[in-house]
Amino acid sequence: MAIDPSRTFKPIQIALLTVSDTRGPDEDTSGDILAERIKSAGHKLTARAIEKDDVQRLVTRLNNWIDDSTVDAVVITGGTGLTGRDVTPEALDRVKEKNIPGFGELFRWLSYKTIGTSTVQSRACAVLSRGTYIFALPGSNGAVKDGWDGILAEQLDSRNRPCNFVELMPRLREV
Repeated sequence: MAIDPSRTFKPIQIALLTVSDTRGPDEDTSGDILAERIKSAGHKLTARAIEKDDVQRLVTRLNNWIDDSTVDAVVITGGTGLTGRDVTPEALDRVKEKNIPGFGELFRWLSYKTIGTSTVQSRACAVLSRGTYIFALPGSNGAVKDGWDGILAEQLDSRNRPCNFVELMPRLREV
């Protein structure tokens, strides 16, 4: 991480969504890992939920958080695979204003080091919607560690150089 100690850390408000037809709060280990990392990094976990793999339910949840002034970013775990029930990217397509293609590209590059060519089955992605960042990671514990530790920990830290997502936040709604 290229942290500039002369810069001030600015915590942001993050909502966490687990997408799963099979996990409840007791089995949501990937969500637990992300929640711990969000808080340990100094950010505020403003909301946490589990939703079934259903596009309309996901769109409704995301729109509510996008319109909530206490949410700067949403981190999603799950629903990014290739099966018929994996619909997280399709839900993001319905709420997005802009894609952040480098996020998925970098995630798969990092993941390749861990799981090899199996990373091609991941549809990890990120979008921007009405001033809110939305990052979608696969549902495995290893994937959320790769995504948080290898990308989000740095890009959601206002001290990261040469640039980071936080410093762009005041300008995201420019026309």
